[in-house]
Order: sequence, then C-alpha cells, then structure tokens
Amino acid sequence: MRWLVGPMIVLLPHVGMTAQLSGFYKSFSVAFDSPHAGVPVRGMVSNRLRINLANSFSEYMSFDLAYDFILRIQNENRAEVLTIDPHDYRVADLRSPIYPGDNEFSSVGVFQNFDRASVTTRLPFADVIVGRQAIAWGSARVVNPTDVIAPFIYSELDTEDRPGVDAVRVRLPIGALSEVDVGYVFGRDFAVDQSAFFARSQFNVAETDVSPLFVHFREQLLVGIDVARGIGSVGAWIEGTRVFTMGRDAAISDYFRISTGADYSFGETYGFIEYHFNGAGVRDPEDYLVNLNRSIYRDAAVYLMGAHYFALGATHQFTPLVALSGQFLANVTDPSFFFAPAIEYNIEQDFYLSAGAFIGIGDRPQGEYFQSEFGGYSNILFLSFRIYY
Repeated sequence: MRWLVGPMIVLLPHVGMTAQLSGFYKSFSVAFDSPHAGVPVRGMVSNRLRINLANSFSEYMSFDLAYDFILRIQNENRAEVLTIDPHDYRVADLRSPIYPGDNEFSSVGVFQNFDRASVTTRLPFADVIVGRQAIAWGSARVVNPTDVIAPFIYSELDTEDRPGVDAVRVRLPIGALSEVDVGYVFGRDFAVDQSAFFARSQFNVAETDVSPLFVHFREQLLVGIDVARGIGSVGAWIEGTRVFTMGRDAAISDYFRISTGADYSFGETYGFIEYHFNGAGVRDPEDYLVNLNRSIYRDAAVYLMGAHYFALGATHQFTPLVALSGQFLANVTDPSFFFAPAIEYNIEQDFYLSAGAFIGIGDRPQGEYFQSEFGGYSNILFLSFRIYY
C-alpha cells in the first residue's frame, strides 16, 4: 500500500465536511457440515463493518474510499470453503489478519480490508479512474465467463460489494448507449506477469446490447462477447469466451466457456434458467483434484470442475417486506446438485434479517478423491443481520 500513501495524504485534507459517509454492518452466523465422514460440524460468526467515503472536489474530479473491519470467531479447525483469492490483483495491501500473526491460527481473528481508494477525473472526452476500484463484466446470472478479474463463486455468502483491484481505467463514451473501456490491472508488486490488460466496448444495435472484450492476463489471452436483449417480455443473454494459453503450462490447451439463458417476471415472482459450458473442466470426478491445480484455475478464476451445468433460480416477493428465493445449480455429468434457498425480511428501513443454506447433493468423497462435484462441497447454513447507514 506504500504507493497509495502519497496520494492519500494529498486527498484527505480536502475531504472536510463535504464527504458523503455511508456503509453497513453485517453479521453472519454460519455452520459448515463437511462432506467427509466423521468430521464435526464447524461454526463461524463473522462481523463486518464497512465505511465508505465519497466526495466530489468539482464537476471534474471525485474520489472513493472504503475500508472494512472484520471480527471473526470460529472453531479451531478451519472450515473447508472453496474460494478465489479476491485480492489477487493488488500491488500491495494492509496487513491482514491484524490478529493473530502470520502462520498462526486462533478461534478469534481480526481482519482489515482497504477495499476502495480511487480518484476519477472527468475529462471532456473520457473518464479516467486511477486506484483501487471494482471491475466486473457479464450479463449471465450464475456464471460469467468474461469476469476473470475478481469474480464471486456460486456459494459466496456476501456478494454485495465486488472486491477492489488496483487499476488505471479509461472510459470513453461514443454515443448515448455506447462506450469504450480500456485499462491495466496491476498484480503484486507491479509484476507484469501477474497483471492484466483489458479492452472492452459496449454498443446497442437492433435493440441488442453487444459487448466484445479482450483481456490479456498471466500468459493467457481471453477473447469474449456478451450479448443481451429483450424478446418480448423475456430477457435473454449469451456470454462466451475463448481463452488462448500462452505456453507457461504445456499441458493446458485453449478452451471455451459459454453461459446462455433467459429470465421472466411473473407478477411478484422472478425466475431464470441458464446453461453453462465449461471447456476448462473434466468429465471424470477422479480428475477433479488434478485439474484444480492447473493454472486455468489458479489464474483464470475458473472454479467449477465439470463441463456442463444447468441453473434455475426464482425469487418471490410474498409481501413488500418478505422475499423467498432459491437457486439450483446442477453438474449434469456427475450428476450432482447445489441447492441454495434463502428468505429475507426487511425489518424496517435499512435493517434486514435473512437465513439460507447451500446444500450439496451427490456422491460423497472417498478419502481425498471426489466422487461428484457438489457432493464434495460442505453444506452451509447461515443467518445474517444487516444494517445500512
């Protein structure tokens, strides 16, 4: 974070009383039921306080800051959670955890996350954004093949704020519904082989949003396109990528990833269906662990292990304050399934209570080896309380 200290010293005196303060407090109480026989249920309580600061110096310049403070209590044994490192594209970072120290483990952990620190300059022909910011793409509802910088996995509990990455980004409007977006995302210590460059455009033709994308990252080249439009009252999308490997891992071949689907609102009920093809995956569960160690999974933010998936999702608004939702993701090759029901109650303005689960259905592992993908996932039960300010 040393490279941010100078700009922050310059900016902070100008914040004054005009900065807009916002944020939230979130508490998650979570139970993890391991797929391995004889492993006890593990628990975790995570409390997260987020502070956002935003200010516009003028119509030409603004800044955004965000800081997370997290207190976590959990069993001495670590819970098994599949995840993608959300801080992979950061030059440097604050020390986290604050407690305990590195290579230590305690039932109590204190963490911090300097998640936003960016300055936006509005020029007559473009917006230039420098610093830690969120970068995300894709119109698919469950799996976004174009989103390779800092995506969420399917079983992520808190998907409200995309993790910030360190980048320089230029967005050029070229029409009422069109733009060109180019940028460079920095890896650890500015290392070129850990960084990424992207160029993306968006335009509307025949009432269809079309977004071609090129990303060069970690000796891989992604060429993708995202197309979305309405067909009557039905929304439809297709999002696909071709990833060309650049030779660091000779065992890796080029691969496709595609998501396509449709959604529709039935009065108080919203529903969608989506198919995903994962060309980086394999068909035999015995090969899952070996495949997870390939650079496709380490560097390209791929986490699903198989090839063919179907997803269904629906949300029903029982009352203006109570909503019930459910999603269902199936690996059709295993076969195995991941079911995610949830209910949310808006207690009063800016106060929310929710409960839900992620339930894996399929053959359980035998020793270290998968017999099915989602049968090898831990079942997760959670209760969440959120306050916004």
